[in-house]
Amino acid sequence: MTDSPGKKIVVTGATGNVGTSVVRRLSEDPQVGSVLGLARRIPDWSPPGVSWEAMDLSEDVDPVEAFRGADAVIHLAWRFQPARNPAVTWRSNVLGSVRVFEAVAEAGVPALIHASSVGAYSPGPDDRTVDESWPTHGWPEAAYTREKAYLERVLDTFERDHPETRVVRMRPAFLFKQEAASEQRRIFGGRMLPGPLLKPESLPVVPDIPGLRFQALHTEDAAEAYRLAALRDLRGAFNIAADPPLDAGVLGELFHSRTVRLPSAVARSGLAAAWALHLVPASPGLFDAVLRLPLMDCTRARTELGWAPRHTALEAVEEFLEGVRGGSGLETAPLQGHKVG
Repeated sequence: MTDSPGKKIVVTGATGNVGTSVVRRLSEDPQVGSVLGLARRIPDWSPPGVSWEAMDLSEDVDPVEAFRGADAVIHLAWRFQPARNPAVTWRSNVLGSVRVFEAVAEAGVPALIHASSVGAYSPGPDDRTVDESWPTHGWPEAAYTREKAYLERVLDTFERDHPETRVVRMRPAFLFKQEAASEQRRIFGGRMLPGPLLKPESLPVVPDIPGLRFQALHTEDAAEAYRLAALRDLRGAFNIAADPPLDAGVLGELFHSRTVRLPSAVARSGLAAAWALHLVPASPGLFDAVLRLPLMDCTRARTELGWAPRHTALEAVEEFLEGVRGGSGLETAPLQGHKVG
């Protein structure tokens, strides 16, 4: 990184859905002097004041030198796939994150901002939201939730052993933006989610699956929360999500479609069959986890972080749908656009 005035921030996973928005938001902040983006592949895209270094955290790499002199490390790097080979995602997500945490301590970085998730939470109540004190033991049958929960325990130990490091755990809802639509379709929908299917006129029915409700957030709003966390002297966990919570009724209105009750066992059986036939990349275990996610109370982010979303959850989903239909993307390897006929 250059010796420019202002904060020096390092961002891992800087070319993905969240990383590109965080890097862009930091590059626009006058308090930030320089941003170093770490990614497996250096992109053609680069905002002003941003430099890049190629680094694959799934390998046995040591990011200490990249972290030296930084005022904060924002750790976003994460692999969702291959879901069929959890040893690969564990090596990248868990062991890679542990190396990041150790390097933060060795380099003397004063702040670590870690991308946790709503998926880290234990199954929640149906009748109320939960704040950041809700247990974070995840759902054990899905690699994503299992790995996010495990890293919460790693950070518990890290904070005990390194009280001099300010640690923030960001726990966002599902994140959407137009530029990430093609990537998310590939990760979660595969061949079963063609673009034309997501046109309102092509989806006359929305399945109403008992227990299926979730929160969403525009990625740019999440990036603002990360920016604030990197620059303000705060610690601890922050839930971030936008209203309204999304269920079949809300999505039916979005698609101008009627809802039809579908038992969760039937939906899961269909997904399991598609999974077994390699038609979908998202596992039945992840479906089970989503059904059990709590709804988050975001009061702390609003009152202490000074954060509020600019987009509603519906606006975030609408952008995603538009992006899928149009094959939107960005000039980074994870966000390559791909229009589906």
